[in-house]
Amino acid sequence: MWWTGPRIAIAAILSLAAVHVAIDWSTLPPPLPSHRATVSAWKPSEAWLYDRNGRLLDSSRVDFQARRLAWTPLDKIAPAAVQAIAEAEDRRFRDHDGIDWWAIAGSIRDRIEGKRARGASTLSMQVAAYLSPELAAPGSRGLVDKLRQMRAGAALERGWSKDQILEAYLNLAGFRGEAQGIGAAALGLFGKTPDALTRDDGLLLAALLPDPAAGAATVARRACALSRDRDCSRFAGAAASMLGPARSLALDPGLAMHLANRMLTEPGLRVETTLDLRIQQIAIRALRRQLVGLGGTRARDGAVVVADNETGEIRAWVGGIGGASTAPSVDGASSYRQAGSTLKPFLYAQAIEKGYLTPASILDDSPVQLDTASGLYVPQNYDRAFKGPVSARSALAGSLNVPAVRTLILTGVEAFRDRLWDTGYRGLTESGDYYGYSLALGSAEVTLVEQVAAYRSLARGGRWAPLHVRKGEESPAPRVTTTPQAAWLVADMLADPNARASTFGMDSALRLPFWAAVKTGTSKAMRDNWCIGFSDRYTVGVWVGNLEGDPMRAVSGTSGAAPVWRDVMMALHADRPGRAPPRPEGIEDRAIRFAGNIEQPRREYFLKGTAMAEVATAPAVARRPRIVSPVAGSVYALDPDIPIDRQRMAITVSGEVTGHRLQLDGRDLGTADARPMVLAGPGRHRLRLIAPGGRVSDQVLFTVR
Repeated sequence: MWWTGPRIAIAAILSLAAVHVAIDWSTLPPPLPSHRATVSAWKPSEAWLYDRNGRLLDSSRVDFQARRLAWTPLDKIAPAAVQAIAEAEDRRFRDHDGIDWWAIAGSIRDRIEGKRARGASTLSMQVAAYLSPELAAPGSRGLVDKLRQMRAGAALERGWSKDQILEAYLNLAGFRGEAQGIGAAALGLFGKTPDALTRDDGLLLAALLPDPAAGAATVARRACALSRDRDCSRFAGAAASMLGPARSLALDPGLAMHLANRMLTEPGLRVETTLDLRIQQIAIRALRRQLVGLGGTRARDGAVVVADNETGEIRAWVGGIGGASTAPSVDGASSYRQAGSTLKPFLYAQAIEKGYLTPASILDDSPVQLDTASGLYVPQNYDRAFKGPVSARSALAGSLNVPAVRTLILTGVEAFRDRLWDTGYRGLTESGDYYGYSLALGSAEVTLVEQVAAYRSLARGGRWAPLHVRKGEESPAPRVTTTPQAAWLVADMLADPNARASTFGMDSALRLPFWAAVKTGTSKAMRDNWCIGFSDRYTVGVWVGNLEGDPMRAVSGTSGAAPVWRDVMMALHADRPGRAPPRPEGIEDRAIRFAGNIEQPRREYFLKGTAMAEVATAPAVARRPRIVSPVAGSVYALDPDIPIDRQRMAITVSGEVTGHRLQLDGRDLGTADARPMVLAGPGRHRLRLIAPGGRVSDQVLFTVR
């Protein structure tokens, strides 16, 4: 029939159209993001910590799927390296529209001739595959897959510029192991930033791209071929160095690891802190020098915190330096440790504020036993010696323990515990009864950051506010924790080199050539060593010890933390020495002398209305008659290996006891001032001090087993 021909033609056309539609549909590339969207979606594996002036302090790996640094703009990559990589991967990149037809023709010819086919993928096609991984999924090597990749490359060229495609390729390509992008590759393989790469570096990177796991010899051979140089001897050593043991990231200063671990919690995060890189380096050097000098067998760990008194901003946060540490990841600046004598300034400030003491008041530094709910508490001084009557100034500056305990008896344990809580010591979660009288000697646990904040409150006239380390963070309004007068008096006592001379000598590490108040502390069993002090501008806190809690060997307050404190303070005030704070209203001074030459005459400061010209210890007649030993609640055990007659107990009394007598279980022991020695058998006993007229002045109960 005449119409058979047209029908066949129409059918053929429709078939061709259907095939075309099928091919078009099957090779349709996935939608690709814009360059801006790609850069915006880039998530580095790192996060970065900066100082107050925008200088890099540290970085931290947060995402461990791949190693990616910040997106590197094309103009931040050395042109020689860019050219070397681009020519190796796609030498006609600037001339094609996403599809290199000459490369495709060459590949087809190689296949026909039975040769190993060369790659025909352009940089545009590779970037498209990075943006849509399904284009390069395993097994995607058929004709349809190749057509789809070609169409994706062409589509990318229509929406992106050549420079944008090249920039994306250099950031998305995997170079070696987990290093993705030229930023991670340059830093990890060469210890450089991308803008410092050379042509040879670019050739070596290009030689890695076909096989990122290739050995040094293969990479050197490929780099030589790409270079077209006659003399390629240099590439063997360069490749071996590039692929050698992992380089330390020299461009990462690594100056605040512990703070970085605390603050860098999300990939790509850039945190600006209040730290000052220069002060951070000063603190690190001072701590490292001291720990190296002490040696790992004496003390392995340390921490330093420096705060600006005016703003409350932390200028240095050193949680440790590694070295001989067995717990280098633990942040010594925020770890809770026993406070030692560093809490005493707040105790004396409370006693002075309430009018219980003046800096000239006499405290008795002599043996004392205190009956507590958990048994006898017998405080000792650091040197196991006692100095007798001493002024409160000398007791605080010299860090004497017994006078501090006697001061705590005046203020009350619960009131002192509350004062410490108000001063930011948040580790004191128990009641005062839990800590007992040992709280005066620092039995509570504190952090170095808490210590620096608390001492800063003394520098600011008794006004406490938390420290902050994030730049731009608003400081809360300060809270008054003690009076300006009490804070000033305590600061003056802590800054007095003469007052601490009897304990530390005149030329210890605590003495600076300018005004500074300072206090040391050592915890039980020599586990922690502190030195906290302040000038008019800075408060500096140092802790030295062993993070695992084992005792230090032959390290004291002035030989452990104090040298670090001194070095940091000297560096901070190199431009201007520290100045004594102005005296607040309500303080008066008076020339005083001490009866019996207990201490040398001096000019002393007092709360207004409490000044005196002469200070003396209370005479015996002014003291309440009482039994000193045995202490109420004591339990004594007889030793079967010692003759019974040698196990008599000495009865000790104090105060004016003329005419008083002693009774043990109703039996008269004679006059109280005769200090009788008694032999009490097993059982519970009652010892009484009887005044003239028969009144009981004092009594204690004790047990013998």
